[in-house]
Amino acid sequence: MSEDKNRYGQTTGHVWDETLAELTNPPPKWWMLGLHASWILVVLYTLYYPSWPLVSSHFKGFAGWTAIGEFEKDMKEVQDVRAKYEDQLPKKTAAAILADNELKNYVVRSAKVLFGDNCAACHGSGGAGNPGFPALVDDDWLYGGSIDAIQQTITGGRHGMMPKMGGNQLSDAEIDKLANAIVGGTIAKEPLFAAKGCIGCHGPDGKGMAALGSANLTDKIWRFKSKDQLASVKYTITHGVNDPSDPKTRNAEMPSWKGRLTDTQIKKLAVYVHELGGGQ
Repeated sequence: MSEDKNRYGQTTGHVWDETLAELTNPPPKWWMLGLHASWILVVLYTLYYPSWPLVSSHFKGFAGWTAIGEFEKDMKEVQDVRAKYEDQLPKKTAAAILADNELKNYVVRSAKVLFGDNCAACHGSGGAGNPGFPALVDDDWLYGGSIDAIQQTITGGRHGMMPKMGGNQLSDAEIDKLANAIVGGTIAKEPLFAAKGCIGCHGPDGKGMAALGSANLTDKIWRFKSKDQLASVKYTITHGVNDPSDPKTRNAEMPSWKGRLTDTQIKKLAVYVHELGGGQ
């Protein structure tokens, strides 16, 4: 474009009137210094860190920096902090960890991720349970809620069995009576409860027996929760739990974690579960 000059100085030719024109004045010195500093910084950055692609690899930078190296450095810092506690865990029992308040607090915090990775899929992220899987935050324990019992459960798993009572064992009317008594919280007063031998596993008061892993039938905490709880209880009585003779039986198995997790990880989980609120 042609260049014109007016009272503002040299223009690019874009002049609209006496008060509006596009000038050719150079940028301010501070702006030019910033521009040159920027490209110099870019060059230095690409030389210092890994950057330009090459034929079979890439320019690795004069600093020798890598993301893996940075990660390993950060992990070492974390492990150095954890070592104070982690070094104690293999030598201590789960009960001893519980007795040491500082160590217990560390284990509870560090085991949260461990629980999320291995247990939450069945028992819920906060241990509140999922459909068909027990809650770990209440005080209802089939095999006991002591720290030793919890550790044993995680280590060896649990595979309790309730035989089916339908067919030749109980009539439909008897199953109906027992189910209504369980849902109504009066099972210990139901004559059929003793007459049909249910007390042999669930105890004379219906509160269950930890040695057998039998359920408490009086607290209305349901292992197999349902909108129609009466129908669900009838189904359990009829078909049992883990009864191999009945294809319709309830499936309720806690797998063993020995071999999948280390002994220290199992102790951590036992303490974590115990401290969810229901541990005895």
